[in-house]
Amino acid sequence: MKRASTLSGIVRQLCPRCRVGRIFRHSIFRGFPKMFERCPVCDLKFEREEGYFLGAMYISYGLALVTIILLVALLRFFTNWSIVKDLVWAIVLFLPLAPTLTLLARVLWIYLDQAIDPQELQ
Repeated sequence: MKRASTLSGIVRQLCPRCRVGRIFRHSIFRGFPKMFERCPVCDLKFEREEGYFLGAMYISYGLALVTIILLVALLRFFTNWSIVKDLVWAIVLFLPLAPTLTLLARVLWIYLDQAIDPQELQ
């Protein structure tokens, strides 16, 4: 099996250690997916401890802010609406993206954690 690049692994939601095994059991298009407890290929434990994904919440918050700011900027550029109307519409347009950004934040957190404090193969 060919090992994916880091960026490809993040986008495809693959294990940060082997970049072959999937992190989630199914696509988000089938409902909010459950995570595997461990990588099916290399046995990396994804949730190391209770409350592990608290850091992912901060990443998710940052991604949400950046996305909403970009949407406001696009609406400001293409419309003559008030800033309040632009902001409200940006939030409305953001809402369908929230679940996907939540999953992306979890994947980014797992990759960041594995880069800082790697769990070696046993």
